[in-house]
Amino acid sequence: MSFEHLLPPSWKVQVSAWLAEDTPSFDYGGYVVGEEERVAFLLGKGKQPAVLAGCPFVTEIFRQLDCQVEWHIKEGDTFQPIKHVATVRGKARHLLLGERVALNLLARCSGIATKSKQIKDLAVGYGYKGIIAGTRKTTPGFRLVEKYGMIVGGIDTHRHDLSSMIMLKDNHIWSTGSITAAIKQARSVGGFSLLLDVEVTSEAEADEAIEAGADIVMLDNIEGEQLVTVARKLKDKWAGKRKFLFESSGDITEANLRERAIDEIDILSTSAVHQSVQHIDFSLKIQVPR
Repeated sequence: MSFEHLLPPSWKVQVSAWLAEDTPSFDYGGYVVGEEERVAFLLGKGKQPAVLAGCPFVTEIFRQLDCQVEWHIKEGDTFQPIKHVATVRGKARHLLLGERVALNLLARCSGIATKSKQIKDLAVGYGYKGIIAGTRKTTPGFRLVEKYGMIVGGIDTHRHDLSSMIMLKDNHIWSTGSITAAIKQARSVGGFSLLLDVEVTSEAEADEAIEAGADIVMLDNIEGEQLVTVARKLKDKWAGKRKFLFESSGDITEANLRERAIDEIDILSTSAVHQSVQHIDFSLKIQVPR
């Protein structure tokens, strides 16, 4: 099974746009190297093990430039640097036209996959059996790649956009007047097929959200003993009466993951897997003809 099969029909158009952005006019460097057939090695570098992610995008970048990519490790595999991860064949000018676009994409997507796997493995090591998820705090125009990296890294992507799940946060609630009113209005248009996630900041707000019919209650920035107490108390109170999940979010990192990864919390969502994530270093080296 290939993760590429998840991608929508429109994704290759994005690749064309990336190439157009990088070479909007004359290719001066390409003029120098010409169109001799060459072979290039794609190397995974850096100083620590990393997860390879973003292969379909890289393959398509070079395909649009009439180059061929042969991958030597599978997407999702962890590699030790320095690793010869792929070989790219094509005209010298075309290899260089795709080089920076491919490396930038691979660096970020692999960085997200690597961090996602690290955090999930850490949570599992603590005995956590719930869901680790990213967030919607992604880069405009690059969400597909970043969410793809989360999937390759083994975590949940969370909602993809405003249309894929209803999430009511503080601004929705203040604008509507109450949690109950906001949920009622959202249900009237969202129907049965969309889950409803409501952000709360206290036990009382969580209780109101559950009573009003929220599917997921996000306990935002509630930490430590308060998180355990609130989650345990409300799960006991509503047992057999309401079905819902508790989500914990807000400044979750590897440093504080242990205290948040508790049995009472069903979902841990964190932007640490994609915002300010360390990129993985790759390079493309054209080989000298023998």
